[in-house]
Amino acid sequence: MRKLIESLPAAKLVEHAESLLRVLFILIAAYAGIVIVRRLIRALRLHIGKAMAKHATETEVELNKRADTIAGILQKLSAALMVAGAAVMSLRELGFDVMPLLAGAGVAGLAIGFGAQSLVKDIISGFFMLIENQMRVGDVVVINNVSGVVEEIHLRTTVLRDVSGTVHIIPNGSILSVSNRTMEYSYYVFDVGVAYKEDTDRVSDVLRKTGDELLREEAWRGLVLEPTEILGVDQFGPSAVTIKARVKTVPGRQWEVGREMNRRIKKRFDEAGIEIPFPHTSLYFGEASKPIQVRLANPDR
Repeated sequence: MRKLIESLPAAKLVEHAESLLRVLFILIAAYAGIVIVRRLIRALRLHIGKAMAKHATETEVELNKRADTIAGILQKLSAALMVAGAAVMSLRELGFDVMPLLAGAGVAGLAIGFGAQSLVKDIISGFFMLIENQMRVGDVVVINNVSGVVEEIHLRTTVLRDVSGTVHIIPNGSILSVSNRTMEYSYYVFDVGVAYKEDTDRVSDVLRKTGDELLREEAWRGLVLEPTEILGVDQFGPSAVTIKARVKTVPGRQWEVGREMNRRIKKRFDEAGIEIPFPHTSLYFGEASKPIQVRLANPDR
Protein backbone atom coordinates (compact mmCIF):
# COMPACT_ATOMS: atom_id res chain seq x y z
CA MET A 1 0.00 0.00 0.00
CA ARG A 2 2.86 2.35 0.84
CA LYS A 3 4.53 1.72 -2.55
CA LEU A 4 1.20 2.33 -4.29
CA ILE A 5 0.75 5.62 -2.50
CA GLU A 6 4.33 6.69 -3.29
CA SER A 7 3.85 5.86 -6.99
CA LEU A 8 0.82 8.13 -7.29
CA PRO A 9 1.34 11.80 -8.11
CA ALA A 10 0.73 14.24 -5.29
CA ALA A 11 -2.11 15.88 -7.21
CA LYS A 12 -3.87 12.55 -7.53
CA LEU A 13 -3.53 11.91 -3.82
CA VAL A 14 -4.99 15.31 -3.04
CA GLU A 15 -7.83 14.76 -5.50
CA HIS A 16 -8.69 11.35 -4.03
CA ALA A 17 -8.51 12.73 -0.51
CA GLU A 18 -10.84 15.59 -1.45
CA SER A 19 -13.27 13.13 -3.07
CA LEU A 20 -13.32 10.96 0.02
CA LEU A 21 -13.85 14.02 2.20
CA ARG A 22 -16.75 15.14 -0.01
CA VAL A 23 -18.28 11.65 0.17
CA LEU A 24 -17.93 11.71 3.96
CA PHE A 25 -19.53 15.16 4.04
CA ILE A 26 -22.41 13.92 1.84
CA LEU A 27 -23.05 10.96 4.16
CA ILE A 28 -22.96 13.18 7.25
CA ALA A 29 -25.26 15.72 5.58
CA ALA A 30 -27.69 12.93 4.60
CA TYR A 31 -27.76 11.61 8.16
CA ALA A 32 -28.26 15.10 9.55
CA GLY A 33 -30.98 15.75 6.98
CA ILE A 34 -32.83 12.58 8.03
CA VAL A 35 -32.69 13.63 11.68
CA ILE A 36 -33.82 17.19 10.90
CA VAL A 37 -36.68 16.06 8.65
CA ARG A 38 -37.87 13.62 11.32
CA ARG A 39 -37.96 16.40 13.88
CA LEU A 40 -39.74 18.72 11.47
CA ILE A 41 -42.33 16.03 10.76
CA ARG A 42 -42.87 15.54 14.49
CA ALA A 43 -43.29 19.28 15.02
CA LEU A 44 -45.60 19.52 12.00
CA ARG A 45 -47.55 16.53 13.30
CA LEU A 46 -48.24 18.40 16.57
CA HIS A 47 -49.44 21.54 14.78
CA ILE A 48 -51.59 19.58 12.36
CA GLY A 49 -53.02 17.53 15.23
CA LYS A 50 -54.02 20.70 17.10
CA ALA A 51 -55.56 22.19 13.95
CA MET A 52 -57.50 19.00 13.25
CA ALA A 53 -58.72 18.86 16.85
CA LYS A 54 -60.48 22.21 16.44
CA HIS A 55 -62.53 21.11 13.43
CA ALA A 56 -62.78 17.32 13.74
CA THR A 57 -65.33 15.28 15.65
CA GLU A 58 -62.79 12.59 16.55
CA THR A 59 -61.37 12.29 20.04
CA GLU A 60 -57.81 13.26 20.91
CA VAL A 61 -56.75 9.61 21.04
CA GLU A 62 -58.15 8.99 17.55
CA LEU A 63 -56.43 12.05 16.13
CA ASN A 64 -53.10 11.05 17.70
CA LYS A 65 -53.34 7.58 16.16
CA ARG A 66 -54.05 9.02 12.73
CA ALA A 67 -51.29 11.63 12.97
CA ASP A 68 -48.72 9.10 14.23
CA THR A 69 -49.47 6.73 11.35
CA ILE A 70 -49.11 9.40 8.66
CA ALA A 71 -45.98 10.84 10.32
CA GLY A 72 -44.35 7.40 10.37
CA ILE A 73 -44.96 6.92 6.63
CA LEU A 74 -43.57 10.38 5.81
CA GLN A 75 -40.44 9.75 7.88
CA LYS A 76 -39.72 6.49 6.08
CA LEU A 77 -40.29 8.03 2.64
CA SER A 78 -38.05 11.04 3.37
CA ALA A 79 -35.29 8.79 4.72
CA ALA A 80 -35.42 6.57 1.62
CA LEU A 81 -35.21 9.58 -0.73
CA MET A 82 -32.27 11.08 1.15
CA VAL A 83 -30.37 7.79 1.21
CA ALA A 84 -30.92 7.34 -2.54
CA GLY A 85 -29.78 10.91 -3.25
CA ALA A 86 -26.68 10.51 -1.05
CA ALA A 87 -25.79 7.26 -2.81
CA VAL A 88 -25.98 8.87 -6.28
CA MET A 89 -23.93 11.90 -5.20
CA SER A 90 -21.31 9.68 -3.54
CA LEU A 91 -20.90 7.56 -6.67
CA ARG A 92 -20.48 10.71 -8.72
CA GLU A 93 -17.77 12.01 -6.37
CA LEU A 94 -15.93 8.70 -6.64
CA GLY A 95 -15.69 9.10 -10.41
CA PHE A 96 -18.59 6.96 -11.60
CA ASP A 97 -20.75 8.21 -14.45
CA VAL A 98 -24.19 8.22 -12.88
CA MET A 99 -26.15 9.29 -15.98
CA PRO A 100 -26.10 5.83 -17.62
CA LEU A 101 -26.92 4.41 -14.21
CA LEU A 102 -29.94 6.70 -13.85
CA ALA A 103 -31.07 6.00 -17.42
CA GLY A 104 -30.70 2.27 -16.82
CA ALA A 105 -32.60 2.58 -13.58
CA GLY A 106 -35.43 4.30 -15.45
CA VAL A 107 -35.64 1.54 -18.05
CA ALA A 108 -35.33 -1.12 -15.37
CA GLY A 109 -38.03 0.58 -13.35
CA LEU A 110 -40.34 0.55 -16.36
CA ALA A 111 -39.68 -3.13 -16.92
CA ILE A 112 -40.17 -3.91 -13.25
CA GLY A 113 -43.40 -1.90 -13.28
CA PHE A 114 -44.85 -4.18 -15.95
CA GLY A 115 -43.66 -7.31 -14.19
CA ALA A 116 -44.51 -6.25 -10.66
CA GLN A 117 -48.10 -5.14 -11.01
CA SER A 118 -48.99 -6.67 -7.65
CA LEU A 119 -46.33 -4.48 -6.01
CA VAL A 120 -47.79 -1.36 -7.60
CA LYS A 121 -51.25 -2.48 -6.53
CA ASP A 122 -50.03 -2.89 -2.94
CA ILE A 123 -48.55 0.62 -2.88
CA ILE A 124 -51.63 2.27 -4.39
CA SER A 125 -53.93 0.40 -1.99
CA GLY A 126 -51.76 1.43 0.96
CA PHE A 127 -51.82 5.06 -0.15
CA PHE A 128 -55.62 5.21 -0.34
CA MET A 129 -55.92 3.27 2.90
CA LEU A 130 -53.96 6.01 4.67
CA ILE A 131 -55.85 8.83 2.96
CA GLU A 132 -59.23 7.32 3.84
CA ASN A 133 -58.16 6.71 7.45
CA GLN A 134 -59.36 3.11 7.43
CA MET A 135 -57.06 2.10 10.28
CA ARG A 136 -54.21 3.46 12.36
CA VAL A 137 -51.27 2.06 14.29
CA GLY A 138 -52.63 0.67 17.56
CA ASP A 139 -56.10 -0.19 16.25
CA VAL A 140 -57.60 -3.65 16.73
CA VAL A 141 -58.81 -4.79 13.31
CA VAL A 142 -59.92 -7.83 11.37
CA ILE A 143 -58.33 -8.05 7.91
CA ASN A 144 -59.37 -10.93 5.67
CA ASN A 145 -60.57 -12.88 8.75
CA VAL A 146 -57.23 -12.25 10.55
CA SER A 147 -57.60 -10.22 13.74
CA GLY A 148 -54.91 -8.42 15.69
CA VAL A 149 -53.40 -5.10 16.73
CA VAL A 150 -51.95 -2.94 13.94
CA GLU A 151 -48.24 -2.62 14.72
CA GLU A 152 -47.04 -1.02 11.49
CA ILE A 153 -48.56 0.37 8.31
CA HIS A 154 -46.35 0.64 5.24
CA LEU A 155 -47.27 1.63 1.72
CA ARG A 156 -46.90 -2.02 0.65
CA THR A 157 -47.80 -4.08 3.72
CA THR A 158 -49.69 -3.95 7.00
CA VAL A 159 -48.34 -5.74 10.07
CA LEU A 160 -50.75 -7.28 12.61
CA ARG A 161 -50.00 -9.07 15.89
CA ASP A 162 -52.74 -11.35 17.20
CA VAL A 163 -53.56 -12.23 20.82
CA SER A 164 -51.14 -15.19 20.78
CA GLY A 165 -48.25 -12.95 19.70
CA THR A 166 -48.13 -14.19 16.11
CA VAL A 167 -47.18 -11.51 13.56
CA HIS A 168 -49.20 -11.40 10.32
CA ILE A 169 -47.78 -9.45 7.37
CA ILE A 170 -50.54 -8.70 4.86
CA PRO A 171 -49.92 -7.10 1.44
CA ASN A 172 -52.17 -4.06 1.09
CA GLY A 173 -53.27 -5.09 -2.39
CA SER A 174 -54.75 -8.34 -1.04
CA ILE A 175 -56.90 -6.64 1.61
CA LEU A 176 -60.53 -7.31 0.71
CA SER A 177 -62.17 -6.06 3.89
CA VAL A 178 -61.17 -4.19 7.05
CA SER A 179 -63.22 -4.36 10.25
CA ASN A 180 -61.96 -1.79 12.75
CA ARG A 181 -62.98 -2.59 16.33
CA THR A 182 -61.49 0.54 17.89
CA MET A 183 -62.69 3.44 15.73
CA GLU A 184 -63.93 6.34 17.91
CA TYR A 185 -65.65 4.03 20.45
CA SER A 186 -66.33 0.35 21.10
CA TYR A 187 -69.10 -1.91 22.41
CA TYR A 188 -68.95 -5.07 24.46
CA VAL A 189 -72.02 -7.22 23.76
CA PHE A 190 -73.42 -9.60 26.38
CA ASP A 191 -75.54 -12.65 25.59
CA VAL A 192 -76.78 -13.66 29.03
CA GLY A 193 -78.65 -16.96 29.25
CA VAL A 194 -81.11 -17.53 32.12
CA ALA A 195 -83.56 -20.29 32.95
CA TYR A 196 -87.06 -20.21 31.48
CA LYS A 197 -88.56 -19.88 34.97
CA GLU A 198 -86.84 -16.54 35.56
CA ASP A 199 -88.61 -13.19 35.17
CA THR A 200 -86.83 -11.48 32.24
CA ASP A 201 -87.78 -8.00 33.54
CA ARG A 202 -86.13 -8.78 36.86
CA VAL A 203 -83.04 -10.14 35.11
CA SER A 204 -82.83 -6.99 32.95
CA ASP A 205 -83.09 -4.83 36.07
CA VAL A 206 -80.20 -6.72 37.73
CA LEU A 207 -78.07 -6.28 34.59
CA ARG A 208 -78.84 -2.57 34.48
CA LYS A 209 -77.99 -2.05 38.15
CA THR A 210 -74.74 -3.99 37.73
CA GLY A 211 -73.74 -1.69 34.86
CA ASP A 212 -74.66 1.43 36.84
CA GLU A 213 -72.58 0.19 39.77
CA LEU A 214 -69.57 -0.17 37.47
CA LEU A 215 -70.13 3.28 35.98
CA ARG A 216 -70.13 4.93 39.42
CA GLU A 217 -66.73 3.52 40.43
CA GLU A 218 -63.72 5.77 39.95
CA ALA A 219 -61.55 3.00 38.47
CA TRP A 220 -64.00 2.28 35.64
CA ARG A 221 -65.68 5.65 35.11
CA GLY A 222 -63.10 6.75 32.56
CA LEU A 223 -63.50 3.58 30.48
CA VAL A 224 -67.31 3.32 30.33
CA LEU A 225 -68.90 6.03 28.18
CA GLU A 226 -72.61 5.35 28.72
CA PRO A 227 -74.86 3.31 31.01
CA THR A 228 -75.41 -0.34 30.10
CA GLU A 229 -77.98 -0.70 27.34
CA ILE A 230 -80.42 -3.60 27.68
CA LEU A 231 -81.46 -4.65 24.19
CA GLY A 232 -84.05 -7.16 25.43
CA VAL A 233 -84.88 -10.85 25.00
CA ASP A 234 -82.87 -11.98 22.00
CA GLN A 235 -83.74 -15.64 21.51
CA PHE A 236 -85.20 -18.79 23.06
CA GLY A 237 -82.56 -21.48 23.26
CA PRO A 238 -82.90 -25.21 24.01
CA SER A 239 -82.42 -24.64 27.74
CA ALA A 240 -82.15 -20.88 28.26
CA VAL A 241 -83.66 -17.51 27.43
CA THR A 242 -80.96 -15.19 26.04
CA ILE A 243 -81.03 -11.52 27.00
CA LYS A 244 -78.78 -9.25 24.95
CA ALA A 245 -77.13 -6.16 26.42
CA ARG A 246 -74.15 -3.99 25.58
CA VAL A 247 -71.88 -1.41 27.19
CA LYS A 248 -70.18 1.45 25.34
CA THR A 249 -66.49 1.96 26.14
CA VAL A 250 -63.48 3.93 25.00
CA PRO A 251 -61.74 2.35 21.97
CA GLY A 252 -59.84 -0.85 22.69
CA ARG A 253 -60.95 -1.24 26.32
CA GLN A 254 -64.20 -3.15 25.67
CA TRP A 255 -62.72 -6.55 26.53
CA GLU A 256 -61.36 -5.31 29.86
CA VAL A 257 -64.72 -3.80 30.79
CA GLY A 258 -66.57 -6.89 29.52
CA ARG A 259 -64.56 -9.30 31.66
CA GLU A 260 -65.23 -7.21 34.75
CA MET A 261 -68.95 -7.05 33.92
CA ASN A 262 -69.09 -10.83 33.45
CA ARG A 263 -67.52 -11.33 36.86
CA ARG A 264 -70.02 -9.01 38.52
CA ILE A 265 -73.02 -10.45 36.68
CA LYS A 266 -72.18 -13.94 37.96
CA LYS A 267 -71.94 -12.64 41.55
CA ARG A 268 -75.18 -10.61 41.32
CA PHE A 269 -77.08 -13.54 39.81
CA ASP A 270 -75.88 -15.81 42.62
CA GLU A 271 -76.99 -13.24 45.22
CA ALA A 272 -80.39 -12.78 43.56
CA GLY A 273 -80.93 -16.52 43.03
CA ILE A 274 -81.12 -16.18 39.25
CA GLU A 275 -80.31 -19.49 37.59
CA ILE A 276 -77.81 -19.63 34.73
CA PRO A 277 -78.69 -22.99 33.17
CA PHE A 278 -76.33 -25.48 31.60
CA PRO A 279 -77.33 -27.49 28.50
CA HIS A 280 -79.53 -30.47 29.42
CA THR A 281 -82.23 -32.61 27.85
CA SER A 282 -85.63 -33.55 29.33
CA LEU A 283 -87.34 -36.74 28.08
CA TYR A 284 -91.14 -36.63 27.85
CA PHE A 285 -93.07 -39.70 26.65
CA GLY A 286 -96.54 -38.16 26.52
CA GLU A 287 -99.79 -39.06 28.29
CA ALA A 288 -100.49 -42.08 26.05
CA SER A 289 -97.29 -43.81 27.08
CA LYS A 290 -97.62 -46.54 29.67
CA PRO A 291 -95.61 -46.17 32.86
CA ILE A 292 -92.43 -48.16 33.01
CA GLN A 293 -92.41 -50.88 35.66
CA VAL A 294 -89.17 -51.32 37.53
CA ARG A 295 -88.61 -54.52 39.54
CA LEU A 296 -85.82 -54.53 42.09
CA ALA A 297 -84.11 -57.87 42.74
CA ASN A 298 -83.50 -58.91 46.33
CA PRO A 299 -79.74 -59.10 46.77
CA ASP A 300 -80.16 -61.62 49.66
CA ARG A 301 -81.65 -64.30 47.44
